[in-house]
Amino acid sequence: MQLRPGRRRPPAAKARATAGGHPPAASQPASAATGRHTSASVGKPRRRAPLWARIALVVGALLMLFSGGTILGIRVLVSEATSSVTQTRLIDEAGAGSQPGGNDIDGPINMLLVGIDERPGTSAQTAVLSDTIVILHVPASHDQAYLVSIPRDWRVRIPAYGKNGFPGDTNKINLAFSAGYRGGGTELEKRARGVDLLARTLNGITGITFNGAAIIDFAGFEAVLQELGGVTICVDQRATSIHLAEDSKGHLRKIWYSDTDGIQGLRADEHPYVHEPGCRRMPGPLALDYARIRKGLPNGDYDRQRHQQQLIKAILKEATSKGMLTNPIRLSHVIKSAGKAFVLDTQGVPIEDFIFTLRGIRAGDLVPIKTNAGKVHPLRIDGIDYEQLSPESMEMLTAVREGKLAEFLLSHQQFVASSG
Repeated sequence: MQLRPGRRRPPAAKARATAGGHPPAASQPASAATGRHTSASVGKPRRRAPLWARIALVVGALLMLFSGGTILGIRVLVSEATSSVTQTRLIDEAGAGSQPGGNDIDGPINMLLVGIDERPGTSAQTAVLSDTIVILHVPASHDQAYLVSIPRDWRVRIPAYGKNGFPGDTNKINLAFSAGYRGGGTELEKRARGVDLLARTLNGITGITFNGAAIIDFAGFEAVLQELGGVTICVDQRATSIHLAEDSKGHLRKIWYSDTDGIQGLRADEHPYVHEPGCRRMPGPLALDYARIRKGLPNGDYDRQRHQQQLIKAILKEATSKGMLTNPIRLSHVIKSAGKAFVLDTQGVPIEDFIFTLRGIRAGDLVPIKTNAGKVHPLRIDGIDYEQLSPESMEMLTAVREGKLAEFLLSHQQFVASSG
């Protein structure tokens, strides 16, 4: 990935003041085209099917929505985006940061992207965790985008939260969402509290202010990938699934994983699906599964972060390919699916302002970043395993806050990931 200082674009129009938004299968046979499978469906989900734990993919949807190329394309995207995206206030003023101009997109832009995972067998108050946390950083030049993945096990101080009486705690950062989620209200209100407390936690540690946030779910992005017809992924290392089982005839079925008991739901004639190294076209379920795996990989969550970022670029490349952009009907279906896949908070800035500001960003302009340069920095306290960030990683987050990430990366190339 080539890093560049960027061409300074004319500043976007000042954000217009608005209200804060509004609330809002069967097994398949093998196929040579995918290596083994043809359909985007891989078996009937359990009654409480887990939401996809990798919000990183929302970047693909955001950049699909924010990539137009032509005036006609932009007009279509504006219409589709505003009609199909659920918008609500996910981050309040304290969560966005105390600096003025939180809804000003003339300068650097930071979006908080959160992936949630519903876990079977846990209580309603503790079942939802943010298994993936990504900061989408766009410099003031508005011609590149950086994906900064935050380790889910990073040991941090989660502040007290008056909206539901949470007293505060020192724990893994992915528990910040769960802590905010607790208490009464609608599902959307609880998830908004979770994102808000997570934003407050990050802001308190790093000083980073957010121009908005997004939440995505698994089922929604499976529909996006189905509309795209799958994506091409280059598997860089053998990865064994803990979410998909395969039988002797090549049929796939969803299973699940327990931290205490391991893989659950595996039948006698099945084995966990294995992603072998090599480049291939993957249907949605396989692509999502590959990006979800962290168990058994040499660098655990850091390998998963890299695979998530790889999938984001694959989605964006497919969505902005010539065949897609010249087929308005197909493009419309993809955008509608993407819009239904996530909840978006633009802090009062109209979606069309983001579209015009970020319309020049393409797949090749998306730079994946490896926190801790992709190396595990373990910390064990009272029998619990945590992750800690290196001084260089904290310096990197300071560069994000100051809008100087490109300069940091020029002297820290080891933080730039290869996304395939």
